[in-house]
Amino acid sequence: MKKVLLLSLFTLISFNAYAQEDNTDYELRTDEKYGYIIDKGGKKIEGIVRLNGDAMNPWSNQKKVKFVAVSDIDKSKKKQKFKTLDPDDIKEYVAIDENNEERHFEMIKYTNTKEGFNTATGGLSGNLKAFNNLTKSTQFAEVVMDGKIKVYKLYGYPTTFSAGGQIAVAEKETERMRNSPSYIYSKKGGKIEELTLAKAKIIISDCSYAKGKLTSGSYASLKNDEKKRSGLGKLIKSQIDDVMSNVPQIVEEVITDYNENCK
Repeated sequence: MKKVLLLSLFTLISFNAYAQEDNTDYELRTDEKYGYIIDKGGKKIEGIVRLNGDAMNPWSNQKKVKFVAVSDIDKSKKKQKFKTLDPDDIKEYVAIDENNEERHFEMIKYTNTKEGFNTATGGLSGNLKAFNNLTKSTQFAEVVMDGKIKVYKLYGYPTTFSAGGQIAVAEKETERMRNSPSYIYSKKGGKIEELTLAKAKIIISDCSYAKGKLTSGSYASLKNDEKKRSGLGKLIKSQIDDVMSNVPQIVEEVITDYNENCK
């Protein structure tokens, strides 16, 4: 009975936190640039695509997006109304952000177990963070590299509740998640997995060109893998952080090279 009540509490708090939407009307710009969505039937529909998150809450882009199709724009009206779409509604979307950069998101099915079990905040706050991540499997992930090996950036979801002594810890944990997304990949349309330094070496080994460069030490991003271990044989935290911070460089150097030069 206690488990049922606790699960209900988790659901209620999470729902309340995520159900809030910004339905503010949108005023057309003179230099409006259109993005697009791909619906469940595979149809591309152009329109104004507005990101649901920003630098402070980038995980919100993984849950919802706001969209108004070109065909629904009424230029006689000063402001337009958005529709809010989620991963159950569309397959992917492309938006133009505030820096005029194109951002591409695809619907994927992936559970971020790493963040789910990393309950750094502890207590109820940590349990809610775990719940938020372990129950989110269908979500939008941002495409950062396309090709034979497709790489996505995926943020964990922070806790939706903290109180007392947990507040400062929860805020620090949220800041960490904001600055340290996971990188996941799919090779030739296969299973989506987390991209790590060790995994990068494996997934490029079927290409003689990339394997030769790896063997000769040409990839700088794959060199920094010497592991300092404690007496128990476990990686110390600082070394884990060093290895994880190398993944964006691996994407830019190694995965790009593979996609451009391997069949």
